[in-house]
Amino acid sequence: MSEDPARVQEFFGARADDWDRKFPDDGPAFTTAVTEFGLAPGDRVLDAGCGTGRALPALRAAVGPGGTVLGVDVTAPMLAAAQRAGRGSAGALLRADVARLPLRDGALDAVFAAGLIAHLPDPAANLRELARVVRPGGRLALFHPIGRAALAARHGRELTPDDMRAEHNLRPLLSGSGWELTSYADEDTRFLVLAARRA
Repeated sequence: MSEDPARVQEFFGARADDWDRKFPDDGPAFTTAVTEFGLAPGDRVLDAGCGTGRALPALRAAVGPGGTVLGVDVTAPMLAAAQRAGRGSAGALLRADVARLPLRDGALDAVFAAGLIAHLPDPAANLRELARVVRPGGRLALFHPIGRAALAARHGRELTPDDMRAEHNLRPLLSGSGWELTSYADEDTRFLVLAARRA
């Protein structure tokens, strides 16, 4: 599932212009996931691997005008598509690699990551980097608008026991990266894992 950054940029860059049209019904799932994430007004949240910014309006609504919303993606065409869709008004957009975030330690209260984990070149190290920029007790949401089985079917493959997103694999991966898994939901209509940053 993991790919090198150059392949990720090539894959998503070629699809950026049509991304929202290809998945037009995902908006409510993003909104519901952000609601369940439990952000508070004034929180500082990062949308890691934000793509076309579909989560940004819901994140802004959750943290309010006094909060901070930052969308980071490594693929310039995805960020351009987010700007064209008007989502840059919900938060600052920055081209950066989640493996090396230009943020100080503990700068954030939370990280929301939709569809990101499957494309991380070094999941353990990359999750540690996300933990680095979140304060102790802060939170992480790993989200996809459809569950693992539905996603596998979409790609014409079957689920295997070594799927990184399976709970028995993801829990120790998170634990070894500075996170404690607090909630795991894998349903046809969503995949949502919540974790807390350990002190």
